[in-house]
Amino acid sequence: MNQDRHRIGVITEGSLVEGLKAKLDPSASVEEMRAGQFVVIQGQRHEFFSLITDVALGATNSRVLQDPPEGDDFAAQVLAGTSTFGRLAVQPMLMLPRSLDEGHLQPVRTVPSHFSPVHQAQEGDFVRVFGQDTISGQARIGKKKFFEMGRPLDMEVPVCVNLERFVVRSNGIFGKSGTGKSFLARLLLCGVIRASAAVNLIFDMHSEYGHDAVTEAGGFVKGLRQLFPGQVLIYSLDPDSSRRRGVPVDAALTLGLNQIDADDIVLLQDELNLTSTAAESSFLLVSEYKDRWMEELLKMDAESLRAFAETRSGHTGALAALQRKLRRVEGLGFTVPSAPISAIDELIECLEQGKHIVLEFGSYHDVLSYVLVANVITRRIHARWVNKTQRYLQSKDPKDRPPQLVITIEEAHKFLNPQAARQTIFGTIAREMRKYYATLMVIDQRPSGIDSEVLSQIGTRVTALLNDDKDIDAVFTGVSGATQLRSVLAGLDERQQALILGYAVPMPVVIRTRPFDEAFYAAIGQPDGETRRQQVYHDIDDLFG
Repeated sequence: MNQDRHRIGVITEGSLVEGLKAKLDPSASVEEMRAGQFVVIQGQRHEFFSLITDVALGATNSRVLQDPPEGDDFAAQVLAGTSTFGRLAVQPMLMLPRSLDEGHLQPVRTVPSHFSPVHQAQEGDFVRVFGQDTISGQARIGKKKFFEMGRPLDMEVPVCVNLERFVVRSNGIFGKSGTGKSFLARLLLCGVIRASAAVNLIFDMHSEYGHDAVTEAGGFVKGLRQLFPGQVLIYSLDPDSSRRRGVPVDAALTLGLNQIDADDIVLLQDELNLTSTAAESSFLLVSEYKDRWMEELLKMDAESLRAFAETRSGHTGALAALQRKLRRVEGLGFTVPSAPISAIDELIECLEQGKHIVLEFGSYHDVLSYVLVANVITRRIHARWVNKTQRYLQSKDPKDRPPQLVITIEEAHKFLNPQAARQTIFGTIAREMRKYYATLMVIDQRPSGIDSEVLSQIGTRVTALLNDDKDIDAVFTGVSGATQLRSVLAGLDERQQALILGYAVPMPVVIRTRPFDEAFYAAIGQPDGETRRQQVYHDIDDLFG
């Protein structure tokens, strides 16, 4: 047991399923207890690392409550701790062996005995559970890739995520508008880049990841390109807009109508206000004209539409409606009648070489542009990564293994709603691409709009404040102990607080998110020569065990 821990109470009742109840000691102030705080219960054989889920008041005699000592502070103090007391609802999250040498963290399968003492968790407990940051700061040593995301609400102790576990499954960042989702994503991306845990492709709808971004307070923070020069490339659909902001652009990207597939149009059905019949008419055109289907459709007059419908068993009105709606796509400033696939292939080759790419949309921050471009590019990446994985499985040569890829998308419910998720590339990646070394990081303020099957595949969830009950229920899809965690999530502040749960952390944890400031820039910056040598040595250790 850690002798520095401060005792605050004892366990009085509870169960494995419903959680435990603790009575506060007279010396512990109920007003200092918070939902989301951590405590350690000292059992006879194990220590239980636990989360406070509720704070309540209790009394041994109801008559005391019927005749309270109003205005009599001395009487209130006499009653406190004896007739009246504070109570905590405590949810055990992990079992820790009493000795550091006895074993590892274990899931909770039992409960401590009556009157087991409850202590405030200390820094050593957090290091034991969440690991120690090996990415930030000057040390940057150790085989494990742990990265500090923030600190507990009432403690100055780092809480880390395991980046190696984070990148191998799709992840979600959720929260209502204004709660700092993009800054949470930026923190995680910095950690992933700094640790070389994965290569990143970020579809940057509002141009806030690559270069300077505005904070809620009106200040500016650095972007990924500024923090990692030489490692992060910026592509842009609107290079003039990027240059006006002083952003250096590595490549401009255009999209040819010949690169758009019928599946892309089905995904855009709501944005284009198409009926299902009109959207599915695109498949008739693809079967006839292949990649020239949109160009040929846009050239057709009324008579040509009627003739095509008659010969292909289509519907003239649906084809005409599809033609009218696709004029919007033709009119987008970054689309051209025909474009070589080489520009997208060059982007993919940069990813294969370990470069991280931010694709800025500039003035094209409408959902139509965002969904269209993201789907076209990701569909091609999917095909490349599947081929590379199959080649690697055949050759077993490490040089053939594709790099771990994380694709970041905003407005995720547009790609992953129940209708789209079953037939688009993003649904395929969320469900199956872990085995092909590609995952998603989805950012959304409406998780209830995402297909439940996809949500169940989300490995790690970083959630800021949500108000809508449907969204809260969606975040906890497939999560055990959701009832207790709901109250914790509801108690978050609107800014700089988040609940992290899932595959990259050993247990759910509420944090004050790490500030994105000069201290962070210094901690995440390039290592000096000695630190670089240490990293090389540890990389060698990883290779040879």
